[in-house]
Parts: sequence; C-alpha cells; structure tokens
Amino acid sequence: MNALALILVLFAPAHPALKPSIQYTLRVDSTDLSGWAIELRFQNKSGTFRLAMAAHPEYDDRYWRYVRNVAVEPSGTVTRVDSAVWQFSTPEGWVTVRYRVALPSPEPGPRASWRPFLTATGGLVGGPHAFMYLLGGEQMPVAVILELPRSWDVATGLRNAFRDTDQGRQRANQRIWGYAAVDAASLMDSPILVGRLRQWSFLEAGVPHHVVYWPQPNATPFDTVAFVAGIQRVVHQSFALFGRAPYRDYTFMFEDGAYGGGLEHHNSVTLGASSADLARNANAVVPETAHEFFHTWNLLAIKPIEYREIDYRTQPPVASLWFSEGLTMFYADLLQRRAGIPVRDSTRTAHLERFIGSYLANPAYERFSAESISRVAYNVDPGELGDYSASTHLQGELIGTMLDLMIRDVTHGQRSMDDVMRLLFSHVGSVPPPPSRAEPAPYRIDGRTIEQAVESVCGCSVTPFFDAHVRGANPIDFDRYLALAGLKTQVSWGPAMYNGERERDLRMWGFERDSSVRLVINNPASIWGKAGLHSRDRLVGINGAPVRTWPELRAKLQAVRIGDTVRVQVQRPSGPFETTVIVAGFERPTVRIERLPNATVAQRRLAEAAIF
Repeated sequence: MNALALILVLFAPAHPALKPSIQYTLRVDSTDLSGWAIELRFQNKSGTFRLAMAAHPEYDDRYWRYVRNVAVEPSGTVTRVDSAVWQFSTPEGWVTVRYRVALPSPEPGPRASWRPFLTATGGLVGGPHAFMYLLGGEQMPVAVILELPRSWDVATGLRNAFRDTDQGRQRANQRIWGYAAVDAASLMDSPILVGRLRQWSFLEAGVPHHVVYWPQPNATPFDTVAFVAGIQRVVHQSFALFGRAPYRDYTFMFEDGAYGGGLEHHNSVTLGASSADLARNANAVVPETAHEFFHTWNLLAIKPIEYREIDYRTQPPVASLWFSEGLTMFYADLLQRRAGIPVRDSTRTAHLERFIGSYLANPAYERFSAESISRVAYNVDPGELGDYSASTHLQGELIGTMLDLMIRDVTHGQRSMDDVMRLLFSHVGSVPPPPSRAEPAPYRIDGRTIEQAVESVCGCSVTPFFDAHVRGANPIDFDRYLALAGLKTQVSWGPAMYNGERERDLRMWGFERDSSVRLVINNPASIWGKAGLHSRDRLVGINGAPVRTWPELRAKLQAVRIGDTVRVQVQRPSGPFETTVIVAGFERPTVRIERLPNATVAQRRLAEAAIF
C-alpha cells in the first residue's frame, strides 16, 4: 500500500472533520543520511502555483539553499522566482511535487537543537527546514506521512492522523507514521524528532505531557526519574500561575549532542541535553527548559503584534521582545524557585545583584531604549547597535522586576506581575475540544498593550516609567524602586577577576560574512574600541597573519595575555586601517543589595513576598 492510499484509508477515519487538502511524505533512507526526500500532493485548481520555504521569525536558517532536484508531475515547468520561492505550471488536477533537502556539512562543536540532523540512530526533521508550503493555501489542512528506518520511533507536537494501532506499521524495511496539522503554520511550527528514543509521560491538570530523549550511542547513564520530575515541577508551577494551558498536549524533545539552547513551539520544544551533564545533575537543563516552556504562554499565546503566522520573507523587527524574552527570563528563575529546584544564584537577591552589575557595566543601556534593543535582537547582522552590544533578555528582566516592585507597593502586596501575566493570558480563548477545531488564537501585544495591562492591575499610572525606560533610553534608577521594598544598592568598581586572576579585556568578537570575518565591538570603552576599531570592520589579519573565520579569531584572542601587543589590520569602505592594541584588564561593578536602616514592616513584607 502506497503512502497516498494509507492517508485515504487511515487518516479520514481518525479525523473525519479534517480531510487533508495537502499530503506530504517525508522519507529517510537508512543507507543515505545526507538528507531526506519530500513529496507533496494536492489538487491544482489554477494551473500555475507557487511553493515557498518558510522563514522562522527568530532563526531563519535559510534552508532553501539546500533544496535539490525540484520536479513536478504531471510534467510542467519549474521556475525559481525568488530565493525561497518556486513557480510551477502544470495542467489542472492532482499534482505531485518532489524535491530533496541535502543537509549542510555539520559545523564544528555542538549543534543547535533546532537545526535538523540525521545519524544512524535518529535525527531531527520537519518544520521550515523540510516542508515547502503552498502560497495562497496557507489555511488548508495538512497530512504528513513519515517513511523511516524500521528501528526508529517518532516524537512531535503534530496530531496523530493514524489510529494508535496503525502508527509505525512495518512496510518492507521501513515504518510508516501519519500526522496531521490544521494549516501550514502549524506544520512549520512542529519539529519532528525521530530515532531510537526514550520516552516518558505525565499528566498535569489532565493535560498530557511527553518527555522524549534522543541519546547518542555512547550516552552516559543518568537518573531519568529525577530528570522527568524536575520538568514536571516546572510544568506544575506554570499551571499554578496561569491556571490552564494553551494546548491539548505538549512534547519536550531533548537531544544529546546539542548545546543547551532551545527553541519554543506552540505545543513542543527542542532542547539540547548532554547525557554527561545530566549524569552530574539531573536538573542541568531545567533552567533552559523553564525558559522555553514559559514561552508557550509569553511569546506564542501572548504574541508580539509584529509576528506573522507564516512567511518566506524575513520577519519584521519586534519592539516588545524586552517583555516576551525578558519577562520569560524573570519567570524562568521564579518558577524554579517556587518549585524548589536549586538555581545558579542561591537567592533572588544574589540573582538581582548579578544582573544589575551586568546592566551597570554596559553603557548600551544608557544609550538605547528597551524597544530599540528589542528590534535588533533577531534577523539582523551583529553590530546593528554600532560599537555597543546589549541583551533584550537582561534589560527586560530588570524592567519586569522594577514593575513587579511598583505593583506590589501600590497594591499593598495584593498584586504582582503574576496578575499582569494572567490578565494578558485571559484574552487568549479557551482551548476547544478535539479532534478538529483550531487552537486558540494568540493575543497580540505591543508596548501600549503591556502598559495598559500593568495599569489595570495596579490601578496606577506607569506611563512615566514606560516613557523613560521602554520607549526612552534613560538608565534605570534601581535604588528608587528597590526603596519601595526597603532596599538599596551598594555599588563598587574594581578590576574584573576570573579564577583569582585579572581578566583580559576580550570585549570584541567576530562573525563571518562574505568569506571574511567582521568585527563586533561590545563596548567603545574597551581596549579595542579605544584603539579605533569599529563593529563591522572587515578583519584582514592579526600580527600580520590572515584571519578568515570566527574560530580563528577566537583562538587568537584566547591566546593573548595582559601586556601583549596586538596589531590588528582591517579593511573599511574608506580603505585599510591598522592599529596597535596593548592587552589590558578592565573594571567591573560589584553590586550588593542592602536593607535600608529605616525600612518599615510593610516594606520588609513586600521584599519577602518578592523573594528577596
């Protein structure tokens, strides 16, 4: 039985109200793991149609570069009309488009957990790295058939299209799996982890959650009970905050061999999780897991107004990422503390001290507003802020902390940022029952929406705060807001130290563009900035030796010692430039939060409630 016959026989009975309009087949051949073959079939009603590869709103990996052998049946013409768009002209009726995605060569070091890969024991497939979508047919329901090596299983947030007894049925030397998506955007937002997987499940408020781990063949054993328990505790605290989930079920997909970062999706997440790290600490990936999982609410359900649902073009800049990312950082830390999971900073006070220190050490936060830093967080080349670098995550978390203190103060401890998050999420519709109705539409936000939500919760005006620190670039006066909780900062500056030694000023890095390395100056007051170097200078060489890649530059920077002389040669539109840098240390602030001597009982209680 071929894949189309399987769709017709098995898909329709499982979801009678969701008849597939576009039918995909993804095949992985165990004898050729250089990529996969894609076939899509649908009824062409116009004669001419276009297919495109979607761009992720944050991490556009441009996998249109790796599409090969595009063909269509019945015979017709295929024309590439844009980097990510192909046009087809065929007779009307059912058409089949075939192509192959040839995976690029692996980059040195651990891979990103959201990027696809294939090995003899499994890999990551699907999403915008695999599937083209029909322009004009974005709302059409989708069926997906996976033809995989017979020893592999599947984990994904996509809905089952086959009955449970039919999933993974054997055919020759492969197994066949069937899934469904309500539209193209849902398909692109659902990565598929395949291979020899370890899987666990639990319920939270009746909602199924699945934890899936892809181990490397030489994986280190670890305590899986503790591993799953830590994740379940974060899920429990998220439900305690919001009351409900914006999904019917959720899948955590962990990959051995990927670095600890992750990427959120509407009902799943991909995360790197080294088995060796988990053997040392079963909760090693909980901090990143908490962050990405919280994005299910704060980024996907509560969604920036600028984000498009699906597009092959680069997504526009987003002004409210300080909230979507920064408040997610704020809650990732809080949820772990509420769950009783040990975190890096033993107390919230120590956590805030470290973050305020990073803020004060970086002059970018005195120069650029939260919204302007948000706009360049994704989809731009490094150096967009000139000779400054800044984190919308850090800036947003501190803004959220100060707003939390303001709300607690005005409401006499009766309300907090928790109430702001709940209010915003209350605008997201209730999850409809299965099997075929759509997921709830996200609630779209911008800076004004967030400001109004805060004011609604506290019954106060926060416009001056937003004018100063969100829309404007005024530095945060931390003592002003900490004083509401009877606290103040004590800031001292001294030599930056690392492992008992003076830290070298390495506040410069590089990125590769057009077969060369472009510099990024993190701080104009660094030794590199003072020597006249600028972000986006094209690096020619160091000490007369050519440097062509970022790893080469990183190795040279790591090799320098305080007192060394470094000659840097760059090329600019105005011509060549050379400068000499004497490697030195730099100063860093140390922040201590102290109680005000005249702190009132009410202020002390406010601080305790805010976990200081």
